[in-house]
Amino acid sequence: MSFSIFTTFGKTPLEGMIQSMTGFGKHVLQLPGKKITVELKTLNSKNLDINARVPQTYREKELIFRNSIAQALGRGKIDFGLYVEANGEEASSKINEGVVREYMEQLGRIAGGDQAQLMEMALRLPDTLRTEKEELDPEEFREIQEALQKALEGVNAFRSEEGKALEEDFTNRIHAIQGYLKEVEKLDGERLAAVRQRLEKAVAELRETVDHNRFEQELIYYLEKYDITEEKVRLSKHLDYFLNTMDSVESNGKKLGFICQEIGREINTIGSKANDAPMQRVVVQMKDELEKIKEQLLNVL
Repeated sequence: MSFSIFTTFGKTPLEGMIQSMTGFGKHVLQLPGKKITVELKTLNSKNLDINARVPQTYREKELIFRNSIAQALGRGKIDFGLYVEANGEEASSKINEGVVREYMEQLGRIAGGDQAQLMEMALRLPDTLRTEKEELDPEEFREIQEALQKALEGVNAFRSEEGKALEEDFTNRIHAIQGYLKEVEKLDGERLAAVRQRLEKAVAELRETVDHNRFEQELIYYLEKYDITEEKVRLSKHLDYFLNTMDSVESNGKKLGFICQEIGREINTIGSKANDAPMQRVVVQMKDELEKIKEQLLNVL
């Protein structure tokens, strides 16, 4: 008889879109004479890091457990625990009667005392308990493997549920950046016109005669330095690409991180070319949304 936590809801890794690296799965296996609990906890990590706590009896199978976990979970900091609780009448350790009697005789000759006191002292000495090595039953190992698979399903279900929340958050923030980009586009035309007016005013204040053609050439060169048309186009494409990548079925946390770097590069370039206070304020808002996405991406598989 067995039961599990988080094994019936959520999607498998191949069906999901974004998966969080935070997860939890547990399965309890009831066997004759013992109860075995398989527990998995996962946190974010750049690589696969498995910390396993396995009783001595099952240590020979630890590599098999690790391979199953690695194949199912991909990467992350993973705590794997296999806990055994005996509930039968037979004790795992037995008193070594001959050794205890010998200790009691020696203690009696040295210090004297009643039998209860001698017994108490003798049991504190080495080799008074005999623990026989327990052989792992193949059928029991098979059931433990099944319990591990159910716990892994629970972890992936948990990860998928967390991933849904992350995906919703990312979508909202990308849409916010797209909205700010539209504001930048509106401000861009007004910004260039304002730059032209400032230059014309500055030249007029010099009270010097300026060659009109030369002035236009210099103005065009100056305005081209502050032109952000290419940056706006690339930023728009990167934002769309981010949303499309979230819909892919493969693990995509690192890929989304690379796309964020490109988004950040375009936003920074727009900010450096802005030369306009209202546009700079919009750029700051875009950066704020992007930083929040980057923070959350650390937890995406």
